[in-house]
Amino acid sequence: MVSSLKRSVPRLPLRGTLDLTYRCNNTCRHCWLWLSPAASEASLELSLDEIKRIVDEARKMGCQAWSISGGEPMLRPDFAEIFDYLTYKAITYSLNTNGTLITPKIANMLTREGRKMVALYGATAEVHDDVTRTPGSFEATMQGFAYLKEAGAGFEVQIIPMRANFHQYDQMLELAKSLSPHYRIGSSWLFLSACGSTARNREIAEQRLTPSEVLTLDKPDPAAELIAVLDRAGSIPAATCGAAAQGDDRLFAGCIAGCRDFYIDPYGLMSFCYFIKDPAMRFNLRQVSFQQTWDEYIPALADTIRGGEEYLEGCGSCDLRGDCRWCGVYGYLEHRRSSAKVEYLCRVAAHVKRYKEDWKLEHVRYFQIAGITIQVTTSFPIEQSTFDPKFEAFRVDGPGEDTISLRLESPVPERSEYRLGKEVYRKTPWAIYKQSNSWVYLGLQPDGSDHQPHSLVIFNEDHTRGSIYRPKDIYEPGNMGSLTTFPSDQVLLARVLADRQGCYLHSSAISIDGRGLLFAGHSEAGKSTMLKMLRGYGEILCDDRNIIRRWPDGFKVHGTWSHGELPDVSPKGAPLRAILFIEKADTNELIPITNKMERIGGLLNYLIRPLVDAGWWQKTLALLEQIADEVPAYRLRFDKSGQVWEVLQPLLKD
Repeated sequence: MVSSLKRSVPRLPLRGTLDLTYRCNNTCRHCWLWLSPAASEASLELSLDEIKRIVDEARKMGCQAWSISGGEPMLRPDFAEIFDYLTYKAITYSLNTNGTLITPKIANMLTREGRKMVALYGATAEVHDDVTRTPGSFEATMQGFAYLKEAGAGFEVQIIPMRANFHQYDQMLELAKSLSPHYRIGSSWLFLSACGSTARNREIAEQRLTPSEVLTLDKPDPAAELIAVLDRAGSIPAATCGAAAQGDDRLFAGCIAGCRDFYIDPYGLMSFCYFIKDPAMRFNLRQVSFQQTWDEYIPALADTIRGGEEYLEGCGSCDLRGDCRWCGVYGYLEHRRSSAKVEYLCRVAAHVKRYKEDWKLEHVRYFQIAGITIQVTTSFPIEQSTFDPKFEAFRVDGPGEDTISLRLESPVPERSEYRLGKEVYRKTPWAIYKQSNSWVYLGLQPDGSDHQPHSLVIFNEDHTRGSIYRPKDIYEPGNMGSLTTFPSDQVLLARVLADRQGCYLHSSAISIDGRGLLFAGHSEAGKSTMLKMLRGYGEILCDDRNIIRRWPDGFKVHGTWSHGELPDVSPKGAPLRAILFIEKADTNELIPITNKMERIGGLLNYLIRPLVDAGWWQKTLALLEQIADEVPAYRLRFDKSGQVWEVLQPLLKD
């Protein structure tokens, strides 16, 4: 969804990041930007008037949000004036601070709605102050939190993990939760210094966590990535925003094309990414306008900054590329070359790949029915007995040409955590809501109420992607009689089939020498009885529900797992030779149905209908008319003698 949104939005500078200073009153072991509070570079920082001019120019081009950071931005004596102007000119803002310089006055100012992130480097003064190398910094940070709470300024605790504090990680989490209902984990790995200092880089590298520790903090979401792969028609998604397409050494072309962000350092140098420190990729807003930088200079970098042979033979062709966090900006920080690989990230990527492979074995299964592959991903480990044995015949090894996806999740989110849209259907046990590009199914309580829904299902517009939230016990072995966890998967598949010229019928079906016969009828009509009599003549597809689908070479009948009395099911399909509307009798007789409307009426009688809408009906009625035109239909009267085979034989001849 994100990529399609970017394509539809003009290339506008919507979000800006401004570092007010690189100076900081802490001296953190991991910091890649630090300057002393008394550093002479303070005289080179943008003035308040220069910041106002840049903010105004950016706003004219569409900037709606600002992120304020540093160093420690509150070291600026004019911080209050800058903050006031930036937030006045923006719809929203975010602020990064170490919290030590927050005063009651600043806390009151920060009640202005926006995102405030305050860094936490340890759960105790001993560890926190060891990271910052500033005695009293923990106490000052706690005082900053207290001032924010007293003022009623909501904030987010940002935990910064590294070697020096990782032994306190769980304690830091508990402290963060006690301080605020909102917390986040900062970057799980550390990048090297902007200035390229060997000594500083060595110190930062010493604070890097092991690859396995990085993975515990920042696990990938293989389920979301699998869906992304399907949405990209099988292409491998790049793991970083700056990744070039395969065989293309223009390191930042894709990133620049889709970029809606920009970054400005304390001295007025602008680029499109916070991490870019290469002088060749930054432009001085004291010499050129914001508009010219955004419209001309930054786009020109797409073709001029190339990785060359080093990139093409290294990261650009690496098997781990789809699992790696590498970007040219990190290559530059590590080696002063944007094309260079980062060995540390190579090791992290290897761990990520192994994690994904192990996860897929435990959490992903594929099943194919009527040419449609259903990718099922679960939030719980799949056991051998998780799915009903009837699905085993339909199981395949991976995605197909036409794959839809289901995510099975638990628990059901609280009612207040999601919006519903316009209600289009309500009848216990379901209420259905339509949003602009999705459907929401809400499981109602027996009394029809929805204050505590028993289920939440969200499908995209065409029902090819779905997330299903149910109580955990629903997924216990022995309970999974359908992949969707609905009473029947037909609720989903009947909808999906309408877009593929297919439909479900109450029927039994058999394939005899590669020729399909479908026997349509309701319960007690004799569908299972018919297949018992024909068992030795062919392969049973299913005795209760089957699919008819149009293919380029004509209509076929496909078996399903929705069986009745007979457990025999088959994923196979066969060209449909005839549709037979069955009725029990004392004789065996085949009566052609010559009237087209009678044929359509018969199909309608046995059509499986999901929770339908006008679009589904339009597609399905057109399909039934085509079936009536192209597939012979008969009334079949039969007895239990087994002599019906003699009546059917002529239908199977070429």
